[in-house]
Amino acid sequence: MVSSLLPSPTKHLRPMHVETILHMKEGLGDTSYAQNSSLQRNSIETLKNIIINSALDVYISLSPEQFTLADLGCSSGPNTVTVAGEIIKKIGGICHKYSIPAPDFSVMLNDLPTNDFNTVFVNSPEFIQSLKDFAEIDEWGHPTVFVAGVPGSFYGRLFPRRSVHFVSSCSSLHWLSKVPPGLFNDIGQPVNKGKMYISHTSPPEVAKAYYKQFQGDFSKFLKARSVEIVSGGRMVLAMLGRRTQDHSDPSTTLLWELLAQSFDLLVSHEIIDQEKLNSYNVPFYAPNIIEIEEEVRKEGSFAIDYIDIFETKLNASGDARKDGKVLSMAIRAIQESMLSHHFGGDIIDALFNNYTELLIRSMEREEIKSVQIGVVLRKL
Repeated sequence: MVSSLLPSPTKHLRPMHVETILHMKEGLGDTSYAQNSSLQRNSIETLKNIIINSALDVYISLSPEQFTLADLGCSSGPNTVTVAGEIIKKIGGICHKYSIPAPDFSVMLNDLPTNDFNTVFVNSPEFIQSLKDFAEIDEWGHPTVFVAGVPGSFYGRLFPRRSVHFVSSCSSLHWLSKVPPGLFNDIGQPVNKGKMYISHTSPPEVAKAYYKQFQGDFSKFLKARSVEIVSGGRMVLAMLGRRTQDHSDPSTTLLWELLAQSFDLLVSHEIIDQEKLNSYNVPFYAPNIIEIEEEVRKEGSFAIDYIDIFETKLNASGDARKDGKVLSMAIRAIQESMLSHHFGGDIIDALFNNYTELLIRSMEREEIKSVQIGVVLRKL
């Protein structure tokens, strides 16, 4: 299990155990992740063909009787089984075309124990039935699908040795296992005051602390998967990233800067105090391609078949007010659990009212893009 204690200079600040705090807003309400998962959906759509073709490559080259695919960081929204469904349909179609028995499919859905797995499994029978309805009903093409939830941190082992053929993870690996300990000095005082992530005003040790935490976490992730994935298996990863060496690249930090400004407004109205804001940092890191390649090389169990950067317009409709509200709700669904733990739930509505307006103003001035890195790894 991966957990951490957020250092605090004052006794009244509660510790943040990331593994038990970080989760998407549950249920089906207006602010839930199930209703506001557009960011993850965009990530999946961007890499959809790469994900499906990579899984097909594995099946064609290995032809296993049982094909196990895992979605790491599955969350609980409508995107959870989308990729798995497309993969199963494609493989089933190949089996029907060549009159060979379709494999049994095991779909392993992983997220932290705090994930809303109930919402996932309420939709599971409908998902399996849709696959059966799609398939030709004969002994060759009819897929048999087994779905299981696997709660736990993907920074540790999740599956038996050499049991998984294909892994996908979209919009998850930019979340660290913990807030970097280097963000506090020797006496527990925050070194990144007024900011919750790397900014152009942050001292150099802030970026160094975040990068060091990413290196350790990504290395653990690769080592765990190297044991679990069969030789010749594939892993497709998509995470928020940055184009440049600059850790304060605006394409990566703008949304965090706007959230910090939203907090500043609450401080100015004495809704929260500055000390509490100073002690809040997010367990997030957006790497660049070079940093990812270096960790893959050092770990040594995978070859990089493909890696590239993708950009997605966040004000895609052209209506700044509409796009700002959609984006604000999506970020709220992701962030609310951590924010409520640290600041209390009473400030959330006011915070995101501020955030929505700041997003709208920003979108009226400029085009805002999400930068993602997609990578396909092959197990050696």
